Amino acid sequence: IERIRFPSFLGLACVQQTTTLLRRTTMQKKIAIMGSGNWGSAIATIVGHNAKAHAEFADQVNMWVFEEEVQGQKLTEIINTKHENVKYLPGVALPTNVVAVPDPVEAAKDAHLLIFVVPHQFIGGLCSKLKGHVADGAIGISLIKGMNVTEQGPQLITDLVNQLLGLNMSVLCGANIANEVAIGQFSEATIGYTSKEAAEEWFKVFNTPSFRISVVEDVAGVEMCGALKNVVAIGAGFCDGLKLSANAKAAIIRIGLLEMRAFVAEYSSASKSSTFFESCGVADLIVTCYSGRNRKVAAAFAETRRSFAELEAEMLNGQKLQGTLTAQEVHQVLTKKRLTHRFPLFTRVYEIVFEGKDPATITSFEQASL
Repeated sequence: IERIRFPSFLGLACVQQTTTLLRRTTMQKKIAIMGSGNWGSAIATIVGHNAKAHAEFADQVNMWVFEEEVQGQKLTEIINTKHENVKYLPGVALPTNVVAVPDPVEAAKDAHLLIFVVPHQFIGGLCSKLKGHVADGAIGISLIKGMNVTEQGPQLITDLVNQLLGLNMSVLCGANIANEVAIGQFSEATIGYTSKEAAEEWFKVFNTPSFRISVVEDVAGVEMCGALKNVVAIGAGFCDGLKLSANAKAAIIRIGLLEMRAFVAEYSSASKSSTFFESCGVADLIVTCYSGRNRKVAAAFAETRRSFAELEAEMLNGQKLQGTLTAQEVHQVLTKKRLTHRFPLFTRVYEIVFEGKDPATITSFEQASL
């Protein structure tokens, strides 16, 4: 039930009682958030609010939290008593109907809508735990940035989850700095879908006046944009760390966008060029190259030449870099297909991160003809 019109003579109490009755008599769909880092906790502020706003959803939203101790107390206990993820999203109140659960199977129990938001290197292990414990008819959505690499080439995270759990999968990506989303500052995001019915449900889960959702029938395009932009952001970070000009950084971003489009076209011929003009495309690329964690750590690397592992541990408070791992995965794919010459920026980022090339070489390559 989406909208019910009440006669004007009915008071607010009557409306509230009727809504409560609808909740009791309608089969409500449970939502579970599988992950609770910076982005997972930020999206929980939206999902918790929308779960209560729509009568078709159960009020309680389970959020799987990888259990750890913070100042001698379990993180799940802190979240469930203070309603704040003090480690990954400090200072932001979580809705009281978002409940931290340390067991992923228990968190996902009976959920019709599963939101996956963990670092992409952990998704396989999470799905293995959930196998055989997902409700019949459940659907999923990935908020994960990255890809899996197989012998056949790149594999989308949505395809991996579908393969392991049998879920119809959508994807959400966009120009979304988590802390800004969490405090209600305006932003947009894109949902890529294969099922229109699923897209309509996910729209209700995520859309708010300050978090504007658009939907496109292009899972691969949306998802690959979300992964590849982190590689470009590493290059942009090198520019910042080396104090290169604004012109140089703009050029790296432009070349990066070209290589993103070429990579998507190479491995997903059905993707739409218009997807690159959605929030998941050029907007996400811009914000990540100016404000994201990959840019920040890459800038520190160029300045200090300390290892990425050391800088990640020091600067990200337990969060994980995605750009370095994705650069490695992309390079594996391009090397196998003998296509590195067509992707000089992606290749140079890989060489700097993994082969010891000087970050100052980030602009000293010939642009490929794409």
